[in-house]
Amino acid sequence: MKKLSVLKTIYFSLAVLLFSCSSKTGNKDGVQKPAQPNIVILLADDMGYGELGCYGQEVIKTPNIDKMASEGMRFTQFYAGSSVCAPSRGVLMTGIQVGKLNVRGNYGHVEDGNWGRVALKKSELTIGEMLKGAGYQTAFIGKWHLGIPQDVNTWAAGRGFDYAIQEQWGEKAEGGKFEVNDHWINGRDSVIHYDWKQYDCKDVFRTNLAIDFLDKNRDTQKPLFLVMSYRTPHAHEPDLREAERYKEFGWPEIERRHASRISMLDEQVQRLLDKMDAMGELDNTLVIFTSDNGPQAEKKHSDLFFKSSGGLKGKKRDMYEGGVRVPMIAWWKGKIQGGTTSDHAGIFYDIMPTLAEAAGIEAPEQTDGISFLPELMNKTQKEHEHLYWELQVGSTPNGYRQALRKDQWKVVRYKQSGKPELYNVEEDLYEESDQAQKRTELLMEMDDLMKSQSEANSHWPFSGNRMKRTCKF
Repeated sequence: MKKLSVLKTIYFSLAVLLFSCSSKTGNKDGVQKPAQPNIVILLADDMGYGELGCYGQEVIKTPNIDKMASEGMRFTQFYAGSSVCAPSRGVLMTGIQVGKLNVRGNYGHVEDGNWGRVALKKSELTIGEMLKGAGYQTAFIGKWHLGIPQDVNTWAAGRGFDYAIQEQWGEKAEGGKFEVNDHWINGRDSVIHYDWKQYDCKDVFRTNLAIDFLDKNRDTQKPLFLVMSYRTPHAHEPDLREAERYKEFGWPEIERRHASRISMLDEQVQRLLDKMDAMGELDNTLVIFTSDNGPQAEKKHSDLFFKSSGGLKGKKRDMYEGGVRVPMIAWWKGKIQGGTTSDHAGIFYDIMPTLAEAAGIEAPEQTDGISFLPELMNKTQKEHEHLYWELQVGSTPNGYRQALRKDQWKVVRYKQSGKPELYNVEEDLYEESDQAQKRTELLMEMDDLMKSQSEANSHWPFSGNRMKRTCKF
């Protein structure tokens, strides 16, 4: 018996040693690092498909992000979760397609006929919660937009992020309003005010916060999951110190500022990556750059001035390709073959299972996504049967809209017209030729499939098969 006990002890010691060796690896400085990859999501706000040089932009300069694309994989058919920020970000964070999600617009029906902010359900697990449970140090900096102002538990700090700095706006629970430029740390533990007179733009400020986090709060014994939720090129940053960039072109000031901020974002992305590289944190890091929806045309800025959607039809809030097709770049040193282009049709709800597979864990059952890690690794990739989007804009039935893509076909329906449109997006990328009257049988099939994707939800009274046909096919 004693001999058996000794053998068990030896076996247990060897198992612990093997686990230690497999869960950590050395870096160039000889320091033991976790074997699970670091994961960094760089999320632009309202950046169109055509606003980066690597996606055909000819005027606005983005050399650093372009370089990332040249060293990684650039996707040509990647889609946001919806065509406006809150539901799209909710899809990214939960891996749930928007027709099942609790957040389907920036504002929903809350109570007594009022419309306001809607939060993710606690049961809708976030990527932060998933990776924190897998041993990651999780951090979020920037725009959250998935909670309600009065409940800190719905903020990033309450949804799986160890360290969270986020903007907040709206009514406080104790009365009064949040200051728009205040960035709250770990809920409401403390606050840092953004003063535009000190920084060229808000993303310089946020990158400083990220670098400060890496210097002071980084736990190098754990793999890192960092979400950088940038502000660019969203319209709501009225003040900009940078006054000289692109001045020689004589553009309207709103357009000069728009281009300037995109180029400044490009520089901030590189600042962050340079910092991580100097710390030895890029040796095993999956970096994803994307945007939450198509380009904005607000505050008198025109999405056509720089061809922000790359010629695609539509923009932010639209169900056409310009509203939902977004830039998507994946970079992973030594893992992803540089300079590759993928036409795999992916979507935001694929990000959760992809990160789960990269981290070596099971994806939550809630996800509707398919991991695109095989695509990144140049292996056989499973394809979606279909992709789905919906959105509620405003509080009236006319603000409800849906779209579904299956193979090369895409059906789009706006409640205001009631008439579904049908496009072959492989042959007609710019959605100029509506095939609804020519392919009536296919249209009915896809329209029924599209409506079946939306589940009824009290916050979104026009969802859940409540859009009845008002026309004959």
